[in-house]
Order: sequence, then C-alpha cells, then structure tokens
Amino acid sequence: MQHLLAFLLLLSVSVSAFGQTPLSIERIFSSPSLDGSAPRTLAISPDGQRVTFLRGKQDDYERYDLWAYQIESGKTEMLVNSDDLHQGDEQLSDEEKARRERLRLSGSGIVDYSWSSDGKALLFPLAGDVYYYQLADGKRAASVKKLLDTPEFETDIQLSPNSTYISFIRDQNLYVLNIETGKETAITRQGGGHIKYGMAEFVAQEEMGRLTGYWWSPDERHIAFTRVDEAPVEVITRSEIYADSIEMIEQKYPLAGTDNVDVQLAIQNVSSGKRQWIDLGKEKDIYLARGEWAKDNVHFTYQIQSRNQQQLVLWAFNINTDQQRPLITETSDTWVNLHKALRFLDDQAHFIWASERDGYKHLYLYHLQHGLVRQLTQGDWVVTSLDAVDETNQQVYFSGRKDSVIENHVYRVPLGGGEVVRVSQRDGFHSVKFSENALIYVDNFSTINSPPQVSVHQANGKQLTWLAENAINAEHPLAPYQTQWVQPEFGTLTTQDDARLHYRLYKPKTIKHKHPVIVFVYGGPGVQVVTNKWYGQRGLLMQHWVNKGYVVFSIDNRGSKYRGKAFEDPLYLKMGEVEVRDQIEGVKFLRTLPYVDPQRIGIYGHSYGGYMSIMSMFKGADYFAAGVAGAPVTDWRLYDTHYTERYMGDPRQVDDAYTAASVFPHADGLGGPLLIYHGMADDNVLFTHATMLYKHLQDSAIPFESMDYPGKKHSIRGKNTQIHLFYTISNFFDRNLRPDMVE
Repeated sequence: MQHLLAFLLLLSVSVSAFGQTPLSIERIFSSPSLDGSAPRTLAISPDGQRVTFLRGKQDDYERYDLWAYQIESGKTEMLVNSDDLHQGDEQLSDEEKARRERLRLSGSGIVDYSWSSDGKALLFPLAGDVYYYQLADGKRAASVKKLLDTPEFETDIQLSPNSTYISFIRDQNLYVLNIETGKETAITRQGGGHIKYGMAEFVAQEEMGRLTGYWWSPDERHIAFTRVDEAPVEVITRSEIYADSIEMIEQKYPLAGTDNVDVQLAIQNVSSGKRQWIDLGKEKDIYLARGEWAKDNVHFTYQIQSRNQQQLVLWAFNINTDQQRPLITETSDTWVNLHKALRFLDDQAHFIWASERDGYKHLYLYHLQHGLVRQLTQGDWVVTSLDAVDETNQQVYFSGRKDSVIENHVYRVPLGGGEVVRVSQRDGFHSVKFSENALIYVDNFSTINSPPQVSVHQANGKQLTWLAENAINAEHPLAPYQTQWVQPEFGTLTTQDDARLHYRLYKPKTIKHKHPVIVFVYGGPGVQVVTNKWYGQRGLLMQHWVNKGYVVFSIDNRGSKYRGKAFEDPLYLKMGEVEVRDQIEGVKFLRTLPYVDPQRIGIYGHSYGGYMSIMSMFKGADYFAAGVAGAPVTDWRLYDTHYTERYMGDPRQVDDAYTAASVFPHADGLGGPLLIYHGMADDNVLFTHATMLYKHLQDSAIPFESMDYPGKKHSIRGKNTQIHLFYTISNFFDRNLRPDMVE
C-alpha cells in the first residue's frame, strides 16, 4: 500500500508539472458541467425587458431553476428555486415520460416554462402540478401560485394568448381554467380508452414534431382541437424490463404498413360551447401535420399530408362561413419534408411559408386571398428556420446555411424582396430567439471548440451585452483540459460518383505511429453530424478518445440534412445502401492518411447510427474492424409508419425494398467484433429490434457482444448509466482496436 501511495503521489506531481489533467469519463458527467455556465431554454419577455432562462444548480447541473436577466439594469437573478417548490424525485406519469422523451427534455426541477402575453408572469409545470409566477412590480412583491393541485398528472399545459386561461390535458380530455377566478371548464368529456381529445398521437409527437393537439385563437374566443381514435392502430405487446420486475406493456404502435389513428378536427367557442367539425375529406388515411390560427381570428389553418407523404396541403377554414379552401399544395416524387416556417402577419392579409419546390428550402410571401406574392430567398443553400418578422421596418429574419453548410447564421431580407444580408458576425453556430417586435434577439453561440456563449443583440447584430460569456478562462471547468484539447479539422471529399461530402477529423496531438480510428456516425435523414457546433458530452467523449491515441472521424453521407432535397433523395426506397457506400468512401479517405492504421478502423452510432454501424459491419467488413451499435433499427417493418414510409414506401407495396434494407440478409458478412446495446424499456426503437438480431446471430453461430439497460428508454438517460455506457463503448474499442490500451 505504501508503494502504491508513493506512486500515486508521483503521478499527481507529474500531471501537475506538465499541466495535464486527464479528461475522464466520470468528469464528463460530473458537476460543475464542463459546458460551463451557459443557460438553456432562452426566451425574451413579451415586453422586451427581460431574458429568461433555465440554469442547472452548481452541485447538480441536471436540476434546473428559473432565472431572469433585466436588460436595462443588467441584473441577473434567480426567479424560482425549484427546491423551494418540490424536493426529491418527481413521479412522472407515463404520458409525461413519453412526452419528455419526444421533446428530448432531460433533467429535473423546472424543465420548461412560458410567458404571459403582458410580460408580467410566467407559467411552468413541476412534478405534475402547475405554477404561476408573478413578477414583482411597484404594487406587489413577486409571488408563486399553484394553479393545479390534483392527484391526476396534467400534461401539455399552455397559457392562452391573452393570459386569461391555462389549458391542459387530463385523463385524455381538454380543460381550461380561468387564472383569476379559478373556474375550471371541461372542453371535452368523452375522452378515454381509444379516444383522446387535444392530444397528439405517437407519430405526431415522435416524427412530425407536433407535440400538441389543440390551438387557441389569438382572441381566446375559440380553441381548435383534435379527436384521435386509436382503435385502428395495432396493439403491440412489449416488455419493459427493470432490475427487479418485468412489465408487459400493451402499446398502440403503428408499425410500417399498418393502420394509423383516425383523426378529426373541431373548433369550439370557449364561452358558448358551440362546436364546429371540419371536414377533412373523403380520404381518411392521412396525417394532420400542423395547426395554426391566422391573425384575423377567423381562419384556422391546418396541414394535411397524404399517407405516402408525397403531397402536403395547407388548408384554411373560415369559422364564420364553415367554408374551407386550399392555400398551398406541395408535391414530390419522393417525399415532402414538414417544417415550422409558417408565419401569419399582423396585417391579416399575408403570410410567409417555406418550400423546397426549387430543390432547397426557401421562404415565400403569400397573400391569404390571392396566393403567391414573391419568393424571398433563393440559391443553392437552405433556410433552417424563420425567426422573426419586423412588419414596421419590413424585414424578415431567418437562420440558414448561405455562408457555410456546417455553420448556422442569422440573416435578414426585405419583405418587398431584395438582397439577403448576414446579421450574425462570428463564425460558428448561432441559435437565436427574437423579441416579439423583432428589435432584439438572444444568441446562443458555440463552435466545436467553444461551449455555448449567450449574448443579447440588436436586430442589426450589434451586441448589447453578455448574458453568459462563458469564456474558457482559468476559472472555467474546461480550463484544466485545454493543454491537451484537440481542435478538429473540417474538410470535404468527393466520392467516385461526384458527391461532395463534409467531414470532421480529430487526430492525436502527438503522432508517433499508425493510430486506430473511431468513426462516429448517424447517417440518417433529418440530422447533420458534421457541424462547427459544441457537441456536448458526446463531443467530450471524442476528446477523451483522441487523448488516448485514437483518430476520431465523422462524415455526413447522402441522405443527411441541410444540403438540399437532391442530397437527401438517394436513400428513397434504399435505406442502408448509399449511406454505407459514403461511409466507406470516408474510410478510403482515412486510409490515405499516413498516421491511420487501415486495419484498425471502428464505427459507432446510436439509433439510426446504430443501424448504420450494423450495416457497415455487415456490408463493409473489408473496411471496418469493429463496431458498436446503440438502440439500432434492425428491420424497418418494426418501425413506425410516418418515419419509415416517408423514406421506404409502404411495405405492403414494396416488400422487397424492406427486405434489402433489413440487417438480417447481410449478417453473414460480419467479419469483426460487434457490440450491440439497447434500453430494455425503449418505446421508440423497440427492444424487439435487438432481440431479433440477437437470435438471428445466435442461430447463425455468429459471435457478438451485447449490453442491455434495464428500465431505460431510447436515450439511455441517467448520469451513472451514461458513465457505464461510455465506459462500455470505450473498453470495447480498446480491446479490439488497441489491446495495448486495456486497463
């Protein structure tokens, strides 16, 4: 023991002398967060006086409190300490757990909030109840009021546009509550069993990005809502395996090629209770993708997507006449991507809409009665979001990739048409929130080497103040690791069939020999991996790997996002083909590098990335020596309708395409070690995907490794669980790519 203590003391002195602090996996998940002090869930109050945000506690970065920054005084203060309202574990309902999984909301305490329309109060849920926080003013002190205190767990809690009511879902029905009087009114009462009112069905939440099933009119007089009948949807029985129990869950899950829910749409007068049903047409096998009121309080618009997703129609329903008409129809030979870039203007005559009709997502100005006015943006680049409209100064603010595919910048363009002008100044990745009058915005900025910095700006880009400078100085949690920090290289390569692909490459600071490689992949549609953006805990894991001597590489294959429709379309009906070929092109590039060992290249991904890892190992054994697949899809027939059929068609019509895209026909090609891990309560990529592959490999006498996580869903959340997961992945690669590194 004495010799061990002496050795550890010598080691600590040596590390200190050279300024080296190893970035351990434990430290990646410890407090204070290595991301630093940057807040999340930023918003500007409607009166433009405050910026609010959520910030993790110093001793527990995953438990959040509500904070505010006063723009005029420069004062930052905590508004609500979550521990003052609820301590201990929060017992979330199954519906809320699923909702947070769809929203990718993690942590505890106050995880979400919304402003009242007058900027004097905020609403937030906590532990199944609802709280209303009123800011201090000259007449009263700040106060917190619990608006709901019930044994039931309410979800999808919203403030009405003028902050007269809150609305929520309870027991599959829609309710409203008058904040001043406390009077509660049931908008619907017939919900239960297969029938859900005001609730978004599974595929709407998971695949369409529609997390609600009801919408207030701007004047609060009417509320539109859905009636969803889940009876047609097949029931799958899946197991949720926990450490000490197994629960058999009967879940309504629309597998590809099976029936979806029946959806209806109604509008109800809140005061009188009068209800109008909207005729959604003779074809019932459709998707209700979006809903939104025009500013005139008369037209409710909704988007209907065909089952094959090759047509999207924006409809407008007039509540005064019960008449409706199509405003826009989008079509495609492959699929039409959904978006959230619809903005009705205060003039009550115009709206802005995004379309990929010219091959790239761009903004268009429309008149409610007369149709298209003009295209506002154009070029071989994409708009990523519509951020604000300043009707007074006739400017439209949006984010896009005009200057760089791997960076996100803020731009403006005149409503009347004209030159696109870049607003954001620093190179990197900008995510912004504008004030309602579009005069100021909050910028959450980062690069691959710099954790998020939050600042407040005028609409012209001029910085007003830091909200969280989060500079990596001597006090920053990342400071001890800067001497060994590796800044990755970005570049492009061209495939044999002339596709231009972007990559990101980390290489060890000291090159002494040929190094092993870990390829991190996602590869599926709707996602981009190669960005000049802070990559959080997974990015820190890459630093951990490169410090151990690995080269770490990622490439965005065809099918991934933000390169235009033509870049996405090659995977249509052919998942697992062009993506794998492009990843192999990346390996061919790696083999040209003098410091890469071509025989020691591994691949790792999660979800679609897990599918890609398996397909790459099965179809690219000459290129990949070892693979880790997390929560992988193994047969697309087992995945849901909306996502799968968008890219693969209906399996009842193209069964051969599904067989080819499944991993099973290719399993005999496995030539190296494979590790598969999965959450045993996953309700998205069902655990069945893993167990079916386990059995197939076992029946074929093909060796593999597995690590399954009791009680965990698709994201495998939990601090210690993630530490275990990162060690499992790292140890696997150490054993198989660097046996000399095994500890």
